[in-house]
Amino acid sequence: MSEFAKLPILPTQISMDIASGALIPSGPTLTRRLSDLKGCFKNQSAWEIEVNKTNPVVYQVISSLVPESKRELPQSITTIFPGNCDGELYMTKGHQHPDPQGEIYYGLEGQGGIILFDGKKTSWLDITPGKIGYIPPGWAHRSINTGQTPYKFLAVYPGCAGHDYQWVLDNGMGLRAFKSNNNFELIEF
Repeated sequence: MSEFAKLPILPTQISMDIASGALIPSGPTLTRRLSDLKGCFKNQSAWEIEVNKTNPVVYQVISSLVPESKRELPQSITTIFPGNCDGELYMTKGHQHPDPQGEIYYGLEGQGGIILFDGKKTSWLDITPGKIGYIPPGWAHRSINTGQTPYKFLAVYPGCAGHDYQWVLDNGMGLRAFKSNNNFELIEF
């Protein structure tokens, strides 16, 4: 498995291979299967059945070599595969940054978006190809594939931000995304 580069980082050119979802040169790759999303889906019984039956890959994150360190700006491409668990669309685990920092997502391919939640207010941003979504400091965020093909986006964030997945499990995300005919609908958590 590739690793992050060691500090200090020299000026670097990074290429995007959108078809494969890779950054070149690449750093670590994270693959999340349905079993890794325990507690994320509304219907836990359906989740458990699907985990025991097929346990599909839900999403993959390929990072660049830029490390998650103070003063650095790591990048990654996330690919969320199409699918659902009892109608609830495939998603990332969702997280909040322990060190509240802003982040941007840039849509590369497919259809999808971000649910954002600050503990009281919710928001939805469509992040389709060519659109940039800004995630303000203090907002938990979770990406959703709302289409029938893989959904890919580029994320750029401060390396010191960190990832708190437990906050989302404890507080929810305010909204859930379910398939609806050939579209999707957002339903209150």
